[in-house]
Amino acid sequence: MEILWVLIALVMLGFVVLPFMRRRRGMIEQVPPGHPDAADPANYGFVRQEELDIRMPGPDQDLLDVLDLVQRTQDYHAASQLLAGTEAEGELRWQRVQAFAGAASLELRQRPGGVAESPGGQWLRVWRAEQAKDAGGAAVHAEFLVQQAWRTATPGTDEFRIIMEEARSACGDAALLAPGDPIPYIIELSVARGLAYPRAEFEQLWLKILDRAPAHMGAHLAALHYWCEKWHGSRQLATEFAEAAAARAPQGSLLAAMPLFAVFEHLPEVNLVSGFYRSEVVTKAIHGALFAVHAARPDDPMLAHVRHLLIFFLVRGERWAEAMDQLIHVDGHVGALPWTLSADPAAEFAVYRALAVAGYEANGGSPATLPH
Repeated sequence: MEILWVLIALVMLGFVVLPFMRRRRGMIEQVPPGHPDAADPANYGFVRQEELDIRMPGPDQDLLDVLDLVQRTQDYHAASQLLAGTEAEGELRWQRVQAFAGAASLELRQRPGGVAESPGGQWLRVWRAEQAKDAGGAAVHAEFLVQQAWRTATPGTDEFRIIMEEARSACGDAALLAPGDPIPYIIELSVARGLAYPRAEFEQLWLKILDRAPAHMGAHLAALHYWCEKWHGSRQLATEFAEAAAARAPQGSLLAAMPLFAVFEHLPEVNLVSGFYRSEVVTKAIHGALFAVHAARPDDPMLAHVRHLLIFFLVRGERWAEAMDQLIHVDGHVGALPWTLSADPAAEFAVYRALAVAGYEANGGSPATLPH
């Protein structure tokens, strides 16, 4: 079970976190009204820092139960059944594929195997050997290879390229097993970034995803990473991609939050003056994300991801009441951007939470005035 505590990188977004790992953000530049030490988050019913769950952005008890069983027994069948019963086009199945692949990858890293023991993640190898036609197992294997490339090899090296080429082939195998499933193509978006697909080839891949799941938030975030990494020096292309996704977002879709993720991706390239987080660009992106959150289904698997990023921007923009509103929805789980960029996600989240509470109370707020 202890391996679950290091599933920070699996917040699915596969999604999504690796492209940001090289872009560590600094702490808040100025102290807001009130001091964090003067306010107690526990007064609001918030979870103590040491009890914050760093494994995922929000609860998915079915996934946690199956991960525990698979890792404890090294039997893949429960994972296969869970994926088979999860809607193929939805965000949840994509996140679960990432989680299973990440668990196998981290197991292998912890137990590479040898004369005295079998390597970690053996259950995935058995899964592929015994159920070669299982589309879920094929997708998990492809994602496993992608994560192995980013975790164990240096981009640009022969080792990295070889693993990525193997992942590309595995994506093709997974796609053949489930022609209508967007997940193999979403996994290939990370391959496209790693192997620097030409733009025309990438766009062909992207069209396959749009044909199957045009409003898939995880796919859009993975595609955003390609634009940010492939076309260095052109923040405009990534911004245009995010804004186009937001413009065509259907009612209730979280795609309206895409511009906020694009702003976050390029924070190192802008002047981080105190007023930046209240600038027109950031304010517009925040409002789009707030609109998306208010219109989304309460059970949307990507909702917590957007709320966590909103907390980051709302606190930095000193919009205390709005930050508190997001906190009451996600407190307890911190496995999401931007906290996963920190070596201690729980501590990073707790700092922002304390600042939000302090700012809220300095402006007349209290536990009694916070709506639940």
